[in-house]
Amino acid sequence: MFRLDGKVALVTGAGSVGPGWGNGKATAVVLARAGARVFGIDVAAEAAAETRDIILGEGGEAVAHRADMLEAEQVEAAVAACLERFGRIDILVNNVGGSAPGGPVDMPEELWDRQIDLNLKTAFLGCKYVLPHMEAHGRGVVVNISSVAGLRMATGRVHSAYSAAKAGIISFSKSIAMGYARKGIRCNTVVPGLMHTPLVEHRLVRQLGANDAEALIARRHASVPVGHMGTGWDIAHAVLFLASEEAKYITATELVVDGGFTAAGPV
Repeated sequence: MFRLDGKVALVTGAGSVGPGWGNGKATAVVLARAGARVFGIDVAAEAAAETRDIILGEGGEAVAHRADMLEAEQVEAAVAACLERFGRIDILVNNVGGSAPGGPVDMPEELWDRQIDLNLKTAFLGCKYVLPHMEAHGRGVVVNISSVAGLRMATGRVHSAYSAAKAGIISFSKSIAMGYARKGIRCNTVVPGLMHTPLVEHRLVRQLGANDAEALIARRHASVPVGHMGTGWDIAHAVLFLASEEAKYITATELVVDGGFTAAGPV
């Protein structure tokens, strides 16, 4: 079950910002373990190379490619490089993103634009250059990564642009799914909840002004109904399911991976 033998997976944000397993890094490795050949893109060349080396060390096949998913020419070139190396793209995972706090009054316009682009435009550009090749091949799977911030708002913390963009990812995925359903292409969204990935220590502790990282992490664990945050592996296995033939009748939907956080209501 859940095998991807012979498939080619293009994973964006395939590196990790620090030690450990981010969503993209774990996803790239899990897809490779399922038999896919992985083309991993990251803005940090070293991070992409680390993921590639893990896959190669496990006997898989992978390529690391440095590209900024905000730059159309670089995205187009990355897709061309993947096709040159592997000849096809069966799976596209759009995983680039990141949050910044602020509402419409206090957030600088430049930061709003950056947030929308980082979280929404990157998925648009990935689809823009990959979908024509999937259509020519007659089949393909797109998995976009959103966030529970696109489904519910937490009290006391506003990140308007991030929430808007992540809600947009869900609608964007549905539009892709409907536009390509008759062309053999499925598109779904994975919606992570509170996750304990390297981003927590790298960005969130600083962003929330927390002096005690362990206390912040403990609070985040406690706020999840199952009693703990998820990890990059939880997201990776959700992506694997949606990319597999076992999910062949699933499109235009969301798989929420949040330990019950969304259902629990505002916190």
